[in-house]
Amino acid sequence: MATKRRPRLTEVPPVEHVAEDAPVFVISIAAELAGMHPQTLRQYDRVGLVTPGRTAGGGRRYSARDVALLRMVQRLSQDEGINLAGIKRIIDLENQVDALRSRIDELLVEMAEMQMRATAAEAAVHASYRREIVPFKSMSIVPWKDFR
Repeated sequence: MATKRRPRLTEVPPVEHVAEDAPVFVISIAAELAGMHPQTLRQYDRVGLVTPGRTAGGGRRYSARDVALLRMVQRLSQDEGINLAGIKRIIDLENQVDALRSRIDELLVEMAEMQMRATAAEAAVHASYRREIVPFKSMSIVPWKDFR
């Protein structure tokens, strides 16, 4: 009698109510989703390529983001021929780029807020004029003529 084998998972099942970075997959499921052996996942954890969440008992729990990262590691290693140290450097640089992009977004928001405050302050100054200062918009240069 043949045992019925569970079909191989090819992609992370969509779970709408769980965050992408929620550690929900045990190592065997994460390994199957990533197309790797569980021991490979343990090695990648030791090297620092992926950092799964941990249960109170110390068991690894992988998120959908971790599984995507594992697939990228596998692609870079097998298809591109990059060693694990190179892959770790690539991951670190991508994380740094992501952090810098987030900082740029924060600075753009801050800059827009500062611009709004400056515009409001300028409007308040202009509103405080009591016509003591007359705005003069056009400056023309008129040649001087000696009419003697």
